[in-house]
Order: sequence, then structure tokens, then C-alpha cells
Amino acid sequence: MKTYSAKPLEVERKWHLIDADGQTLGRLAVVAANLLRGKNKPQYTPNVDTGDFVIIINAEKIKVTGAKETDKMYYHHTGYPGGLRSASFKELMEKDPRMPIEKAIKGMLPKNTLGAQQFTKLKVYVGDKHNHEAQKPVKYEFKGENK
Repeated sequence: MKTYSAKPLEVERKWHLIDADGQTLGRLAVVAANLLRGKNKPQYTPNVDTGDFVIIINAEKIKVTGAKETDKMYYHHTGYPGGLRSASFKELMEKDPRMPIEKAIKGMLPKNTLGAQQFTKLKVYVGDKHNHEAQKPVKYEFKGENK
């Protein structure tokens, strides 16, 4: 018996459409990260990008539980002395609603060139319009209590 390893040219990619309306940020990010990595496929190989493309619409309608809207902080450093900047979830949503979703998903991908390659297959849009109708994306249905 031999172990199967996927080859990059053998991977068949699909397009998934996820509606973020009313979804919890972390739960949506886990689903999207698993689809981007290809963990939903039987031919998943950790060192090969076997994942699919993911389109997320209605990014502005994402929700968080508890008091995270005001308490959850996002930090980045400018590179200059005293350059630590912070913004709450609410401030980040007002500035760019795509940012919290992209940051949550990027944090769940590998921290190497493979993770960077997988992250390029993520498309996040504000509103329900996207320009990927030609790829015929399949709508992802959430299982459980959220929709």
C-alpha cells in the first residue's frame, strides 16, 4: 500500500461563495481557512496547495459575540519608535469591513510561502455584489445554529 501525495498540477479547484450576513467572525474564518487549505478534500496534502477559491460577500454584516465589538483590539507597528497603533473591532469595521475577516483567516493559515499562496485565493467583498459570476461559485451552506 502506498501513500498518496497530491501534485500541484493534479489539483482541481472549485469556487465557494460564503455569505457573511449574520455569521460569527471566528466560525466563518475557520470554514474559509479550511476551504482555502483544501482540508475538505480527500487528497489534502499539507505541503501542497490543494485548496479552493473562497468568495465572501456581505463582509459588513459579520458579527462578534460578547463585548468583542469594543474590547477586541488589533495592533500593528509602523516600524518607527513609538509606532504601535491599535484599533478596536468597531473602528476597523468602520474603516474597512473586509479587514477583520482577512486578518482572522490569515491568522489560521500557515506562516510561510504556502500560506501566502493560499491567502491569494480569498476574495472578500462589502455588499452582495462580486465579479466572479463567470467562475460559477457554489454557495456554501453552514451547518448548525447560524443559518
